[in-house]
Amino acid sequence: MNNTISDFTPEISEKFEEGFNLKVLIASLFIGLIMLPGSIYLGLITGGGLGGAAQWVAVILLAEIAKRSFVQLKKQEVYILYILSGTIMSSAALLGTAGLILPGGAFAQLIWNQYIIQSPYAHFFHLAHYLPGWVAPHPGSAALIKRTFFSSVWLTPILIIIASTILYQITSFSLGYVLFRLTSDREKLLFPMAPVAAEGATALAETTGKKEGWRWRIFSISAMIGLIFGAIYIVVPAVTGLFMAKPLQLIPIPWVDLTPQISSMFPASMLGFATDIGVIIIGFVLPFWVVVGMFVASILSQTIGNPILYKMGMLKNWEYGMSAIPTNIVTTMNFWINAFIGIGITVGLIGILTMFFTTFRKKNNKDYTKEQTSLPEGRGDYPIPFAILIWFIATLLYVVLCHKLVPSFSVMVFVFFGFILTPFLSYASARMFGTTGSPTGVSFPFVKESTFLMSSYASGYKGSSIWFAPVPYNDFGGMPQGFRQLELTKTKFTSWYKAQIAAVVIMLLCGLLFWSIIWHFAPIPSSTYPYAQMIWPMNALFNTLWATSTLGRSSWLMHSLNVKYIFGSTLTGFILFGILSLTTLPISFFYGLVAGIVTMPQFAIPMFIGALLSRFYFSKKIGKETWARYAPIILAGYYCGEGLIGMFAVAIALIVKTIYHLIF
Repeated sequence: MNNTISDFTPEISEKFEEGFNLKVLIASLFIGLIMLPGSIYLGLITGGGLGGAAQWVAVILLAEIAKRSFVQLKKQEVYILYILSGTIMSSAALLGTAGLILPGGAFAQLIWNQYIIQSPYAHFFHLAHYLPGWVAPHPGSAALIKRTFFSSVWLTPILIIIASTILYQITSFSLGYVLFRLTSDREKLLFPMAPVAAEGATALAETTGKKEGWRWRIFSISAMIGLIFGAIYIVVPAVTGLFMAKPLQLIPIPWVDLTPQISSMFPASMLGFATDIGVIIIGFVLPFWVVVGMFVASILSQTIGNPILYKMGMLKNWEYGMSAIPTNIVTTMNFWINAFIGIGITVGLIGILTMFFTTFRKKNNKDYTKEQTSLPEGRGDYPIPFAILIWFIATLLYVVLCHKLVPSFSVMVFVFFGFILTPFLSYASARMFGTTGSPTGVSFPFVKESTFLMSSYASGYKGSSIWFAPVPYNDFGGMPQGFRQLELTKTKFTSWYKAQIAAVVIMLLCGLLFWSIIWHFAPIPSSTYPYAQMIWPMNALFNTLWATSTLGRSSWLMHSLNVKYIFGSTLTGFILFGILSLTTLPISFFYGLVAGIVTMPQFAIPMFIGALLSRFYFSKKIGKETWARYAPIILAGYYCGEGLIGMFAVAIALIVKTIYHLIF
């Protein structure tokens, strides 16, 4: 293909075609039954899952299978496979856990809930006493002891997950379609990143012919690297964990921690490096200046800044000899949570100001045109008022569901989130996607949390259920880009609707099945799942602190929040943004700095090494444009190989556990 990302456009004469059919449905079953369990298992052992490459891993594998089966795939089918696999392999961002994300779909939330309700933090703060049965069974329940979802006590939590997932899909597609019509058809925004997936789908469709291209060679070599490394990193601990009290780790999982060793010279300083080479490969793919910003901010804040803060008496709860996890908890609660809130406010305000500025500039442009009078024939459009009606009804059901679950909490908060904040932020984010291609959109940190706290103090609400309710607060700003990609690949919009229904059903059924099996192997977290055992307690503490902040008593969390620190961080963010705007550095460096504040050096350092290798070695040796095409496929291949070996570990564990239960 000779088209570049910026000029990728479909042929004018092309007609919109259907992308969802029996072939795609069979492929989606392969993703749910084969790839999903491996992704879940990897997420618990290494924390990586299949990473952001999960969709392309699935698509490339299925494209190669199709080629060897003498089946030609259309670009419409490849793109629908791409977005379908994204839904099935989707990650659940767990509520109130400071960013903990699990692969495995919606039911990952229930695995987290069972851990929270049994955790030592919940016991210390008496959290379980305030949580109803629709969150999770209470400690001591037979379902928790036996580690099974197949019990009547789980019926209500499961039904709530299913209902909230369906409502989320309906609201995202209906509001997302309205935003697409506004930003793409009416405002003619470019969506500069939309051609990436569209061109990738077109290229992969071409490879399903007889000729084997360079993509497969790069992909297969990278997959073998992932297989070999995964055999040491994943299979050895997984297999030895079946008959040893503590699994054998030839390579420490998830990192080598140098924090205790340097604590005597640099108090509260964090240092270490992640041991999964996939983190280095991620540095190949992420924008160079984003990674540089993350590295600079992480080292300046967590490695250099923490000792300074400690000497100033601002990190009062840190003690010598602490490892990375307790150090991160203490430093976050004593100071960095305020800095993150403040700098997050800066990013949100910058996003909104950018939106209004670009809108004003475009409306004053003589080339600005109103919405086209005729829509493309066969695209799959329907009236905007009908889409708004669907969104309104689904959001109303969202509000009713939350009110039924937490009747003592102000229903106006749910109305505010669903009918005001969600569409406003979604439109702002959609414009960010459409004008800059920014993957972050517009967001304000801790909006939901602060709203819960203010509403609780105003209304006198005392409880913790609200923190686990499926509140209708979402950002659908990425949906218009998805519709734009359908348009570029000449795929009917109805294909996405059909595929999404199939994907949600497969994700829910396979997710429930495989989470049940993997949870039954061993408690989650436990030594069988090293990453979860190390990382989850830190997130559980933050989750518990938030959940107990509305009990009407003195909260550790409220003592951690400092208005002066938040305001100072917000002001610092604006000053930094202004200074960087006057330099030749790209604005992505600023967003990297923002992300780096909450990134542990254990991950920032290897990603930085990968970025340096990418920019100063591979790009020069292979060629910048060639390497830019290689890097995403290397990452996809590596995680595919690691995912396949992870699935092998799942199979071995399943066989051994089955034999054990049959004998004993």
